[in-house]
Amino acid sequence: MRRKQRLLLLLWLAVWCLGGCRKEENPVPSETPEGTYKIYYLNSSMTRLAPQEYYTETRDQEALIQELMNQFLHMPNNVDSQVALSDKVGYLGYRQEDQVLFLYFDAGYGSRVNMNATREILCRAALAKTMTQIEGIDYISIYVADQPLLDSYGNPVGVVTGTDFVEGISDINAYEKSQFKLFFADETGQWLVEENREVVHSINTSLERVVVEELIKGPHTEGRYRTLPEDTRLLNVSLNENICYINFDATFLNNTLEVKEYIPIYSIVNSLSEISTVSKVQITINGSQDVMFRDVISLNTQFERNLEIGGE
Repeated sequence: MRRKQRLLLLLWLAVWCLGGCRKEENPVPSETPEGTYKIYYLNSSMTRLAPQEYYTETRDQEALIQELMNQFLHMPNNVDSQVALSDKVGYLGYRQEDQVLFLYFDAGYGSRVNMNATREILCRAALAKTMTQIEGIDYISIYVADQPLLDSYGNPVGVVTGTDFVEGISDINAYEKSQFKLFFADETGQWLVEENREVVHSINTSLERVVVEELIKGPHTEGRYRTLPEDTRLLNVSLNENICYINFDATFLNNTLEVKEYIPIYSIVNSLSEISTVSKVQITINGSQDVMFRDVISLNTQFERNLEIGGE
């Protein structure tokens, strides 16, 4: 009888253990509920971003922009975090154009007394990471007293997105020097001529983006002429399987420079092809490739280097 009781006890323990093991092996997956966002603040030493979860039932885009921005501007609940924007800087408002959210601040934003270079870059990163979580907003652009924000070299920062930044300052503030071969128009506007340029840039900025941004800035050498207007707005650059994808907004189509229609295209393509990882270039406008440039060149193709118009 005792032997039978012991067998029953052992059997019960085995079943209990197996049941417990199965429960451990199949945990209930946790899901982030819809309406959960991260508001990016700074840690107490202002060296890293410090995201905090925030839930809202707001779904209207305009109302959501205002709500998340209000959270961004006010002191977080976590006493170990602080607002990324200095309290000496005034927020003036926003406007949206396509996928870009333009944020306007007073002149205090550009003052290194109010925000040193490190804090400004972290604030820019916090704004980008917070606001691009909203559906339909892929980029932000910061304006200071109605003028585009300038970097430490006096160049417009332009549009940025959350993935442009890491969350600490060790990499954000790191720069490197690179040599590029860029191609601009000659005086006839029919041929490309090269210009060698040395550029100091953030290590977080891809070489492909640097090349296009330098083309937009224009030539530095006599006898070279613009191929892209200075107000051309670059939205995004990515590289996949040696194909460089360049996304402009509609300003790219407003090219009235006195150059042949193929010159702006191959100024970009030939310059990017100098980077060893680039073999082809796809140009899009607001994400669409079904566009005609100057009613002559279809962008619905992947362009390769054209040595016949210059670029050897």
